Amino acid sequence: MIISHTCYLIATLCLISTVAADDTETKPKVVPVADSTARTETEMKPYTDIIRHSAATIDMIPIRGGTFTMGSPAEESGRKAHEGPQHDVSIGAFWMGKYEITWDVYEVWMFDLDVRRRSLQGIAPDRFEVAAEEYQVSQPTPPYTDMTFGMGRRGYPAICMTQFAARTFCRWLSAKTGRFYRLPTEAEWEYACRAGTNTAYAFGSDAEDLDDYAWYYDNSDESYQKVGKKKQNLWGLHDMHGNVAEWVLDQYKPGFYQSQADQPVSNPLAIPVQLYPRVVRGGSWDDDPDMLRCAARGLSTPEWKKQDPQLPKSIWYHTDAQQVGFRIVRPFQVPSVEEKAKKWDKQLPNLELHRKSGK
Repeated sequence: MIISHTCYLIATLCLISTVAADDTETKPKVVPVADSTARTETEMKPYTDIIRHSAATIDMIPIRGGTFTMGSPAEESGRKAHEGPQHDVSIGAFWMGKYEITWDVYEVWMFDLDVRRRSLQGIAPDRFEVAAEEYQVSQPTPPYTDMTFGMGRRGYPAICMTQFAARTFCRWLSAKTGRFYRLPTEAEWEYACRAGTNTAYAFGSDAEDLDDYAWYYDNSDESYQKVGKKKQNLWGLHDMHGNVAEWVLDQYKPGFYQSQADQPVSNPLAIPVQLYPRVVRGGSWDDDPDMLRCAARGLSTPEWKKQDPQLPKSIWYHTDAQQVGFRIVRPFQVPSVEEKAKKWDKQLPNLELHRKSGK
């Protein structure tokens, strides 16, 4: 996400002005945005989604479907046992965020910036805004400290959120736009990171070339950096290696890769039903090169909440995970309500139970 494209936004805002009012007979299913629809996979184009009543935007890149070999070979330098066995996975088409989600976007949800702006301008909420407010009622409590930890805000990746918080953000964004957004699966993430390659990194296997593509321990000056400053991979995605590690949907389950190894599977997901460990991908500004490999897997731990002074510990923040953020995907084939409940939205903590508890 980068705040830009002034002419593009003007054109898109003109499109949005045509959204039917709630009392009309025909209601659009989505907030119109140029190039965001496609009848077939081959018609998918890059597009920029907007966060209405804010200046924030999210650039999305089309990723064609295909089959790839997931995991790392036994001889790969820096490999860990849980990166194997290698197995074939088929992936359907999706759009993916060109950049990691930045504070510019995340704080619109986190601090109700869009709601406040709309209220100041005297704009009544339409049904998309009303639907989105459901996930703002359940948004994070105000943080007890500056979650950027002085590393930068505008144009920098958002950090320190739990997987639960990242997933709730996606539900808010889905309601606000009418387009279904979520975190990627581990398989989708690795497929997009590799971008058709089968080497340790998307650019090859020589870590000496990492400086051109990634922020990591040796070049980051002990801080995350603005998104998009390093070279993109072959599919147009920036910072898939380094800067911040990125949440995926999966729980870490020992033996899960082995269970997929007998035959090609379609976009497997280890549904998260335990808090720890869950998986982050890509490595970060605070990691050595081996953790930035395409197949490397980072695992969450209770130590990520060590400094949290709250009792019970917050379900929204990992105060000690200053190296963790996320990016989003939008599947070309939108799942049914039943499929969402059974697979894509299923998790613990449970958002609905959290609302009822009032905690």
